[in-house]
Amino acid sequence: MRLTLAASGCAIVLLTACSASGTAAPPPPPIGGCTFTNPIDYGADPWVIRQNGSYYTVASENGGIWVYRSSSLTQPKQNGVRVWTPPDTGWNHTNIWAPELHYIGGKWYIYYAGGRSGPPFTEQRAGVLESASADPQGAYTDRGMLYTGDSVATGAHNVWAIDLTVHEINGALYAVWSGWLDNATTDKTPQHLYMARMSNPWTIATNRVHISAPTADWERGTELDLEEGPEFLEHDGKVFIIYSTRESWLPAYKLGQLRLRAPLTDPMNPDSIVKSGPVFTGTNDVYGVGHASFTVSPDGSENWIVYHSKLDAAPGWTRVIRTQKFDWNADGSPNFGTPTAPAAPVKMPSGQCVAQ
Repeated sequence: MRLTLAASGCAIVLLTACSASGTAAPPPPPIGGCTFTNPIDYGADPWVIRQNGSYYTVASENGGIWVYRSSSLTQPKQNGVRVWTPPDTGWNHTNIWAPELHYIGGKWYIYYAGGRSGPPFTEQRAGVLESASADPQGAYTDRGMLYTGDSVATGAHNVWAIDLTVHEINGALYAVWSGWLDNATTDKTPQHLYMARMSNPWTIATNRVHISAPTADWERGTELDLEEGPEFLEHDGKVFIIYSTRESWLPAYKLGQLRLRAPLTDPMNPDSIVKSGPVFTGTNDVYGVGHASFTVSPDGSENWIVYHSKLDAAPGWTRVIRTQKFDWNADGSPNFGTPTAPAAPVKMPSGQCVAQ
């Protein structure tokens, strides 16, 4: 497997599941053949991947997991298929959050968080589905819960986890997720980032390693300190983890960055990782930006970030999906710029413009 632009995951921990979305009418469609406006849809935790000329978007909606297929990055939720319905009972029968879709070894894998009824949401764990074929909208088998604790040899004492994502580094597959230091009785518990090596796409092979804590001044919240929604982003031989920080229900939600010091450095050594940020923040009219995924334009010449923001500044999880082009800094790190203003015309992704 090789992912040069990969991403997503979640992040909600208090009153609603990550799939919560607005109830008003959808945002307006693109305003012209060669321009569009943000936001492009209602929803949260967007995960978009381009494969064989199509964009595939995975989402937790209406109690299940859906995969959409579209030729348009700016209108991603088309041709939707419900690929999985949670069981009636068990560890993952409700609160299905932030699914991600990854193509590994000729099959598709959907990583998601699931749990039991809440609030409080104290039972969230990471799970994975495996496709029966190379069709991302086909049948899936539930491969079960992933181990995200400190005793992989025994499998005992699994620990709360959401937003698990995967990536190949130096020929090995790794998982990164948002978790707690230990299980707790309240979901107002600080969230940290952890990493583990995998023996295959559905098996964690090592104990987790604590790679980042929400200790920087720009990460410290007024109600809760957290890091969540980690997503890998690779460019020019450099590996980054872009993650969300601050409270997801407040306007200060933003993106931070971890960078692997060198391509051949052990990614599970915390000393190999450098934190910086914030790398993407809201504005006076775009609130609480976070939980991004990354893809390319239809012709492959441009890099695009797909992320969510709050619909307004009031506390809560009514969110919308947005997308915009991004570039790279001189040191190889991503430059996400500033969120585009609501309803401002934006040039279509290269190769998507419809002739007038």
